[in-house]
Amino acid sequence: MNLTRLAPAFAAAGLLATALPVLSAPPASAAQTSAASQTAEYAPGKPQWHRCSPEQPAAYECATLKVPLDYRRPQGRTIDLAISRIKSENPAKRHGAMLFNPGGPGGSGLDLPLMFNELMPKDVRDQYDLIGFDPRGVGSSSPITCGLNDTEQNIDRPYREETFAADVEWARTVAEKCREKSGQVLPFITTRNTARDMDAIRAALGEKKISYVGYSYGTYLGAVYSQMFPSRTDRFVLDSGVDPQRAWRGMLQVWASEAEPAFTRWTQWTAERSAEFGLGDTPAAVSKTFWDLVARADRDPIEFEGQKLTGDMIRTARALFFYPAQAAPVVKALKDASDGKPGAPLSAEQRRLLKPAAEPATDNGTAVFLSVICGDVEWPRYPEQYAREAARDKARYPLYGDFASNIKPCAYWQRPVEPVTQMKTRADVLTVQNEWDSQTPLTSGQGLHRALKGSRMVLAMGGEGHGVYLFDGASCANAPVNDYLASGRLPAADVTCRTVPGGQERRAELVPSSPQRFPGGRPDRF
Repeated sequence: MNLTRLAPAFAAAGLLATALPVLSAPPASAAQTSAASQTAEYAPGKPQWHRCSPEQPAAYECATLKVPLDYRRPQGRTIDLAISRIKSENPAKRHGAMLFNPGGPGGSGLDLPLMFNELMPKDVRDQYDLIGFDPRGVGSSSPITCGLNDTEQNIDRPYREETFAADVEWARTVAEKCREKSGQVLPFITTRNTARDMDAIRAALGEKKISYVGYSYGTYLGAVYSQMFPSRTDRFVLDSGVDPQRAWRGMLQVWASEAEPAFTRWTQWTAERSAEFGLGDTPAAVSKTFWDLVARADRDPIEFEGQKLTGDMIRTARALFFYPAQAAPVVKALKDASDGKPGAPLSAEQRRLLKPAAEPATDNGTAVFLSVICGDVEWPRYPEQYAREAARDKARYPLYGDFASNIKPCAYWQRPVEPVTQMKTRADVLTVQNEWDSQTPLTSGQGLHRALKGSRMVLAMGGEGHGVYLFDGASCANAPVNDYLASGRLPAADVTCRTVPGGQERRAELVPSSPQRFPGGRPDRF
């Protein structure tokens, strides 16, 4: 991430459903239906397993599969698919293979078996060979690049009439650089092809069905697999859901709409603690303090933690407000800095919310992110529409509305190779959601649940943060998920339970020592 801007650790979310402009999904065609079956024409070789590295446990094995770049031409060009596994230690109880996806699109999942091997209860863990993989184009799976620098990778661009022409030029330049660098591959880095890759992994493992745990973008990937390969879909957990009807511009816009109720909740929480934070003794006063701070920073950037923060930079911290106990000290520290006062020291987690760790030099994650969100669905083509909607949403959703609706490189991407996947086939899967998810908000998770007929939903009321199952050891959602994965039986009805908000600090303490990633990775990812 570019450290010259303020950005949240996650992305915006909230609670209230709102009407948003979404992309219309073309009807499924005969070609789309037959395309799913084309995977059967490709027989992947048997994996040649080996120890992943001397530094990792011997049980953690890796292999590489060859899969078609274009499944319509199964005998044509192939790409590498890096996979990993930790086998069940109890063959008598083994049920099958479980795949994982951490989100993104663009997140690496190769090391996820290490995390789940550590965190899963034994009665669940014994039933599965844990299978990780880097999705096509990611990490060790024939990685792609667009040759983008840090500035070009930043999609958080505020809308201003006087700078919109520069935003248009940025969007066009990024799309052109991607075509120049990886144009022969980008059209096939899509969710549908990644679902086909999952089925190729299933075939290579010799399994009739696969089980799956997917977070954030991984919920959409799992949903697409359930529609393309319903007879091969076993026990699927879709955690922190992407609403298929909002893929993908609508998901960016929901970050903006759902940040507003989260901000309101924060002002109420902070006003009740005015003696501690001094930001105002009513919600209106707290809100005024914040927006005065934004206006002041726009006039004269605030020196903070080695950065000069503008008001636009502060507004990109939309996810901060989903954790009231985290947000109030951070806003107080910003206000103290703007007033020239020494502020109370921030915790490491609070500092990270303001100044995330530097990203690696590669643009691989961004290249895959753009390939998927631009290649899965058709985006508006006219700059005037983006300008009009960004101006409108800046007024509607002051925190992030203009960032979300401003022009993106997808406006200049080549048109999708395939139609959008329709959610028409019954899917007996389990969806999981926190009430206060900062990146795939409650309204999005509810949309996924509605779209997948036959699904059940576990909703953790009071739950904060992006990613539920095993990412918060105190979550009330863990028990019903474990029951489902152990038995294969969905709850008889949707489950609503209550979790005491614990904040991101508690969640960070639960991260195991093995290398892994929170769902979504970068803050501008799912």
